[in-house]
Amino acid sequence: MATILHVDMDAFFASVEQYAHPELRGRPVIVGSGPHERGVVSTCSYEARKFGVRSAMPSRTAYALCPQAVFVRPNMRLYEETSQKAFGIFERFTPLVEAVSIDEAFLDATGALHLFGGGESAAMRIAEGIRSAVRAECGVTCSVGIAPNRLLAKIGSELNKPDGVTVMPSEPVAIAEFLAQKPVRILWGVGGHVEEALSTYGLHTCGDIQKLPLDQLATILGSHIAAESLQDFAFGRDTSEVVPDPPEEKSVSREHTFAEDETKRETVRAELLKLVADVGRRFRTSERWARTARLKLRDANFHTVSRQAQFERPARDDVTFREKALELFDGAIRPSKTLSRPIRLIGFGVSNIQNAPDDGMPSLFPDPAEERRRKLERLSDALDSLRNRGLEV
Repeated sequence: MATILHVDMDAFFASVEQYAHPELRGRPVIVGSGPHERGVVSTCSYEARKFGVRSAMPSRTAYALCPQAVFVRPNMRLYEETSQKAFGIFERFTPLVEAVSIDEAFLDATGALHLFGGGESAAMRIAEGIRSAVRAECGVTCSVGIAPNRLLAKIGSELNKPDGVTVMPSEPVAIAEFLAQKPVRILWGVGGHVEEALSTYGLHTCGDIQKLPLDQLATILGSHIAAESLQDFAFGRDTSEVVPDPPEEKSVSREHTFAEDETKRETVRAELLKLVADVGRRFRTSERWARTARLKLRDANFHTVSRQAQFERPARDDVTFREKALELFDGAIRPSKTLSRPIRLIGFGVSNIQNAPDDGMPSLFPDPAEERRRKLERLSDALDSLRNRGLEV
């Protein structure tokens, strides 16, 4: 049986700010746009959450709920440095570490248990070792779920936040009983629209999904594949594996799952532009160029559409990435204020990476396209420098 850990650093951006600035400790801290700007909360401290402030909430709403909060601009360079320290700690316990985002990861500790005494308590020793080291070396806390698969480990890490450890059941009957009374929204794939659709039929808990005939669930969701997946999750079944990051990236991509299935085209488009900027900044951490852009869309019924296209020439700048992303987006979703199919996930990535912007052959004549490429790359590098200093651009 596998032993999987899900490590989730608590209120990460806000916690890093509180550690870096001791005067903020114990105070409500909101990381994101200013209190009077048209922007959203990136994350907030637990002191701010007591007032009802949440991630993705408009900053003006957050200010109305908690006017005494300290609003802080994101400092991505500081957060990434802290994240790198934390992931270095994870790798001391097992080499099988899969990064989910800057502040969470799955760890497969199955093969490392014997190094920590073996037996049922070995996983707990690993979890406590990680929490202690992250607190001491990074100045933040993390919550850990221990389980036989990724799904249950993720659920477990959410149950005792902040700064807690949850050991999930490991036997099928015990797992089903444990989940039976839990709300369906704890399961992967259940956003606001799916939860509302299930609620219409009196399906509120994982136990309700466990008892429902699969054909009826498929009718409700409009997809037999989605129904099978959801029922498996309701029983705590998950066969996905922890996939460590490859030593050399063959692509750079980011995804965003909306808290609720999104019906507004402009909202989805705006999120895409954020992803493109993030991909660009991460891509430019080394000298490389991409030849292919890829767009990923998943609707409320779990139907996934992928579109990809070649850049006219290898690229690494924001402008070229953004132009190609919007071209793919417009081809996949026709202009309309309201989407015919709500979107639950959007992703963008670049691939076919090479170490030079051309084939290495010298040109005898001036190339206007080459000069434009260099200007756009210099512009993107300058914007990266500003972002790394915590400035919004």
